[in-house]
Amino acid sequence: MTFSAKDMIRKRKSVRTFTGEPLKNEDRLALEQFIQLSTNPFDVPMDFRLLDAKEYGLSSMVIVGATLYLAAKVKRCKHYEIGFGYSFEHVCLYAESLGLGTVMLAASLSRAAFEKAMDVQSDEVMPVASPVGYPERKRSIRETLMRKALKADERIPFEDLFFDKEYGNQLASSSAGVYANALEIARWAPSGANKQPWRAVIIGDTVHFYEEKSMKESPLGDIQKVDVGIALAHFDLTMQEEGHKGRFVDSDPGVAHPDNVQYIISYEL
Repeated sequence: MTFSAKDMIRKRKSVRTFTGEPLKNEDRLALEQFIQLSTNPFDVPMDFRLLDAKEYGLSSMVIVGATLYLAAKVKRCKHYEIGFGYSFEHVCLYAESLGLGTVMLAASLSRAAFEKAMDVQSDEVMPVASPVGYPERKRSIRETLMRKALKADERIPFEDLFFDKEYGNQLASSSAGVYANALEIARWAPSGANKQPWRAVIIGDTVHFYEEKSMKESPLGDIQKVDVGIALAHFDLTMQEEGHKGRFVDSDPGVAHPDNVQYIISYEL
């Protein structure tokens, strides 16, 4: 089950149009085994399940040809949103290594059916789910138009996301040292409506991560924190593959930042 997360991050595109072909036995078994071993650095327990769309009456208005969905639920606990985002993205990257397409969905799901299938309890949430299957060679017209509207192949410039010592003090990639590549790969993380809410300030040898809020929270929690968790997965998995040993810590540096910005977590070697 070894694979290069960096390679899959560079390769992966969100998929909304599927062939409808059932997963091959070997692919399904490999995915199920990976899910069982999935962890995250924030010690957030995850309950992943593969759900048959027809059996549970699952659908999404933006998906064509999906017969299987990957879903997960989590208890509300410290760091549950970023832990969820990290783990879910890690599984999606592994699915990519098997040749399977995925796309994280929140608002466009038949949510009542999904939550019933997942047996979501009052102290649990299911922030997102994803179809999982073999991508069609050609995207549907709907998917093509959606990607164009979301500017899905564009990202905010590096220096507008990552800062040197102070929030808003632009950091050039050439000045980011050992963190340059991991931050660049984090920059390309997917996010709801392509809002890209992650920000970071480097102070000394520590990277402090923030969320820039541009969407209201919901009963599911802060979905943009899930997006930050996805970016943290890109960052951390890249650091690991490049041979760096580090850890996430709660270490708010207390730097001044806009009112719509919230400190999330820090990373130190």
